[in-house]
Formats: sequence, structure tokens, C-alpha cells
Amino acid sequence: MTSLYAILAVILFTIGLVGFLVRRNALVIFMCVELMLNAANLLFVAFSSHWGILDGQVAAFFVMVVAAAEVVIGLSIIVMISRSRRSTSVDNEIVLKG
Repeated sequence: MTSLYAILAVILFTIGLVGFLVRRNALVIFMCVELMLNAANLLFVAFSSHWGILDGQVAAFFVMVVAAAEVVIGLSIIVMISRSRRSTSVDNEIVLKG
């Protein structure tokens, strides 16, 4: 059963990686990174359940906490850039000044 979860996680991670490398919109790239983090979480929890230890579930919890902080900060930066530049394309040269 764990192998099915591993296959699903590899598929999800591959979709996220291809989206990250191909797409040019900052929001889509951001969502692809989140998809890759969730694929890693799926593997952590699946192997933790398979081996009967809680280490993977604890690691998945910390990854979710870091991802939540990333979402708050990352989306606020993307919103501020889109307000000032009227675009979220990463092809445009973006200079962040404090």
C-alpha cells in the first residue's frame, strides 16, 4: 500500500516540478512549490504509517507550518508586486527596494 502512496507522491512532485520550470506566472509557480511540498508530506506520512513511528508525521507537521508561513509572506509579496507592476510574470525584471 505504501508503494501506491509513493507513486502518487512522485506523480504530484513531478507535476509541481514541471509547472515550476515551465510556467512564468508567479502565482502558478507559487502553487507548484506548494504541490511539491504536499507530495513530500504525503511520503512522510505514508512511510511513517508503514513503519509505525511518528517521526514522519511530526516532520510533515513542521513542513506544513513552514508552508503556512511561506504562503502568508509569499502571497503578500506577490500581491504588492502585482499592485505596483500590474503583472505577476517572472519574465519582467522585478527590483524590490525597501
